[in-house]
Amino acid sequence: MFSHVMVGSNDIERSQRFYDAVLGVLGAKEPVRNKNATGQVRLFYRHEGSSFCISEPIDGEAATFANGGTIGFKCVSPEQVKEFHDVAVAHGGTSIEQPPGLREGSLGAMHLAYVRDPDGNKLCALHRPK
Repeated sequence: MFSHVMVGSNDIERSQRFYDAVLGVLGAKEPVRNKNATGQVRLFYRHEGSSFCISEPIDGEAATFANGGTIGFKCVSPEQVKEFHDVAVAHGGTSIEQPPGLREGSLGAMHLAYVRDPDGNKLCALHRPK
């Protein structure tokens, strides 16, 4: 359904350090670095047919995060959910909501962890048992 997800950053180097570590947990390699025609630097992480991108805002304004928005990353195990969380926190992210773990709800059982990246974007690591 999605071709890519892009978030803004006020410090592209800090974002690259954070996302190199966090997305590395999921198997993503170093991003393709691009400078667009108007000079903004963008990072494109590609993995298993998906793209996650970080960009300096094109309009020249400060990057802000979406209130109510969450970007979910699929994990292969409960252990990978925990590792995603721990690596994110170790690289400048902030743990939010409940500690990583199993949640029961109307959508079934899921292992979840929520963090905010250094720019405030809300990320979710999710593993749904089969």
